[in-house]
Amino acid sequence: QVQLVESGGGLVQAGGSLRLSCAASGRTFSSYAMGWFRQAPGKEREFVAGVSWSGSNKYYVDSVKGRFTISRDNAKNTVYLQMNSLKPEDTAIYYCAAAASTVVSIEESGYVYWGQGTQVTVST
Repeated sequence: QVQLVESGGGLVQAGGSLRLSCAASGRTFSSYAMGWFRQAPGKEREFVAGVSWSGSNKYYVDSVKGRFTISRDNAKNTVYLQMNSLKPEDTAIYYCAAAASTVVSIEESGYVYWGQGTQVTVST
């Protein structure tokens, strides 16, 4: 069993930055890939970014490439999502998730454990 707790969400103006954190407990953190997803009002949850178990492989949805950076610190059992140049369309609930394996998946089905989510709101 893995418990995931996100933090760092909030209200920010367009062009601003936020850093989300996801603290994991339970199963050995370094043994699985991690991902960030988001769900905007009225939309389906979508993949945002993922990082392999070692941190060496990272993947992003096209809409956040060059603005968001995913990273992990296995010593601290934490994964981060640094979000820069935020846009109003980034407004959503952001979820972190632990994958079923060491390999990143862009599909929800590839993740076994989910956090409760943290709200990010970007104002114009």
